[in-house]
Amino acid sequence: MTAEQFNHRLLGLQQKMFSYALTLTANEEDAHDLVQETNFRALSSREKFVMNTNFSAWMHTIMRNSFINNYRRKYKMRQAPMLVDEVNYLSNKYYTDDTPDVIHYTGEIHSQMNKLEGEFKQPLTMHMEGYKYKEIAEQLDMPIGTVKSRIFFGRKKLQKMIELAID
Repeated sequence: MTAEQFNHRLLGLQQKMFSYALTLTANEEDAHDLVQETNFRALSSREKFVMNTNFSAWMHTIMRNSFINNYRRKYKMRQAPMLVDEVNYLSNKYYTDDTPDVIHYTGEIHSQMNKLEGEFKQPLTMHMEGYKYKEIAEQLDMPIGTVKSRIFFGRKKLQKMIELAID
């Protein structure tokens, strides 16, 4: 399929795609964003479209997957504990005032982090430093699933340790 034919088919589906996006997002602005993201992904992956297959179904699949990815990303952001933000805030990354509270809580967080068991400490520390799961897995030579679970359980343990220490 030529680029012109592809673009023509893509433009012909815009109303259907918007309706589907509106069904998924229940918000007109988000629906427009989802359609735009879907169009971008489709244009970027044009060579992956298999001729003599259902173009509309292919587009709907791209949209559904984009919606799911966005939902997971938003959900993860909401579920992420405030711990990382607190550490960044309290460790003067974003805050430069050395108030007694900041000094105390920063010290407490670092103290509890040092008490964390080794199997949780290194992956969690690397994650808090901004490393991606894949990078951590490669550097520590362990499966990515193990990295994710150690970060998850390490976070939970650290939160409990900090809560107990502060109370």
